[in-house]
Amino acid sequence: MTRFMRVAAHLALACAVLPSIAQAADEVAELRAELQALKSEYAARVGSLEARIGQLEAAPAQVAAEPVQQPPAPAAGSRSAASAFNPAISLILAGNYSGTSQDPDSWHIAGFMPSGGDVGPGARSFNLGESELTVSANVDPYFSATMTAAITGEDEIGVEEAFFRTTALPSGFTVKGGRFFSGLGYLNEVHAHAWDFTDQPLIYQAFFGNQRAQDGLQAKWIAPTDLFVEIGAETGNGETFPGTRRSRNGFNGETVFAHIGGDIGATASWRAGASWLDLNAEGRSYEDVDQFGEQVLNSFTGKSQTWGVDAVFKWAPTGNSAYQQLKVQAEYMSRREDGDLTFDVEGLGLSDTCESEQSGWYLQSVYQFRPRWRVGARYDSLDSGRTQIALVDDRVLPAAAFPLLQAADPDRVTVMFDWSPSEFTRLRAQYAWDEARADGEQDRQFRLQYLYGIGAHGAHKY
Repeated sequence: MTRFMRVAAHLALACAVLPSIAQAADEVAELRAELQALKSEYAARVGSLEARIGQLEAAPAQVAAEPVQQPPAPAAGSRSAASAFNPAISLILAGNYSGTSQDPDSWHIAGFMPSGGDVGPGARSFNLGESELTVSANVDPYFSATMTAAITGEDEIGVEEAFFRTTALPSGFTVKGGRFFSGLGYLNEVHAHAWDFTDQPLIYQAFFGNQRAQDGLQAKWIAPTDLFVEIGAETGNGETFPGTRRSRNGFNGETVFAHIGGDIGATASWRAGASWLDLNAEGRSYEDVDQFGEQVLNSFTGKSQTWGVDAVFKWAPTGNSAYQQLKVQAEYMSRREDGDLTFDVEGLGLSDTCESEQSGWYLQSVYQFRPRWRVGARYDSLDSGRTQIALVDDRVLPAAAFPLLQAADPDRVTVMFDWSPSEFTRLRAQYAWDEARADGEQDRQFRLQYLYGIGAHGAHKY
């Protein structure tokens, strides 16, 4: 009886365990099948990627012409989604030591109305230069936004640029709106930390007060050709020199520009352009002294038109511009103004017609003779022409009542040497023989400059 009960117990245990063993075997089989499917899918994806790499290596030109596909949006709540809209932030620290043989406070460009900008050699001794804080990011699939704040050594903060730009318009079109550096000329769009010298050419200082900013809209089109072709147009409130904000609705001023460029073999490239600026000024004031040496405030109201041409050539003898490169650039501009000039606005208030046609140009060359080391030279020349002032021609006032507008041909020679121990640092020494001053005295200017970049910073202009 006892033996029978043991056999029955064993049979009952087997009946209970066998279904569990069978279920476990089924789960193992399913897991093996799922693992095999994942291996097959992984092998297929690896094969596809290897084939794609082979196509890219075999036909790079064809792939470069294909439109770039937007990546899919990250899933909500994922780690990439949390940081997708974090802006890129960069800071440029700048400063200098300056020494001049003439008083920098009395510096004015002979023959030209003062532009009111931050021009001239700057104060003597150590100076904290203009630092730039830039924040930029893609807003969504259709727009990007950028803001650059200029922080001066005088503890002033100004908005240098603050604009949106389209990213999804077809056929090579882009539209920019807000405050931005105008696309006229070559150097106007280049930020100060990217200049090849510590200061702008005289033509930019005299015509635009260093750089012309625009509050308005800009449209550009890049042609789908092997040769680089860019055409652009702008309009806005015209507030900055040589224009003024008008006391009426609508726009003030139009700018059009065009650039073409290309490569010459594997070692050289070039770009050339032309620009036109048409503006109006209402009560554009400037300070001068009269024939008795007394301070007076004068103003101009009328039309200002500027045209210019520019050209840039770059040559890297080894084909590697990071090792050795020669850059040569030049610009020529001409400005014609026609309107009314008022003498002593706050006193006599005498007003009559005024016409002027002025021009200027510069030629500069920078040679990087080895990695991180560069030397450069620049020559500036201006021609103030003869400003026709009816108050003087009609003998109401003597020519000495407008000393800053007497005919002159200012010029300047500048040499520089700089070292960039890394892509984030630049140290520069510069010396200039300046004969642009209204008093006719030569000013010998020496300057040491440092530039340090922190954070993510976009590529510089060609």
